Amino acid sequence: MNFLSTIFAQQDTTVNIQPEGFDVITGADLGSWISWFVTIILIVAGLLFFFMLVIGGIRWITSGGDKGSTESARNQITAALIGLIIVFAAWAIVSLLGNAFGIEIFNFTIPGLGSGGGGGTIS
Repeated sequence: MNFLSTIFAQQDTTVNIQPEGFDVITGADLGSWISWFVTIILIVAGLLFFFMLVIGGIRWITSGGDKGSTESARNQITAALIGLIIVFAAWAIVSLLGNAFGIEIFNFTIPGLGSGGGGGTIS
């Protein structure tokens, strides 16, 4: 056996393709669905406004000095920047409220409800 075959023979051959904590299908509850939905909405909205910004920049570059095309591209860039600001502000507000009240909407855990946290149980 050569050196490389010895190294590869000692490697673990199992590959886990499911990331940790991503058991949306197997252990799904309402909290995980809400946090998954909010996260996906923020990601999609951010990507959408980013691509609108890029397309507006391309339209501005290819306008060829036409005043109407340049104005339209400028309006699209402005709308995309405002959209990005709104998405970032929504994420910041959700994070701030989560830190202030102890509710993590991206994990959707509420301290004090359940067996831990000193809040007792609800019967």
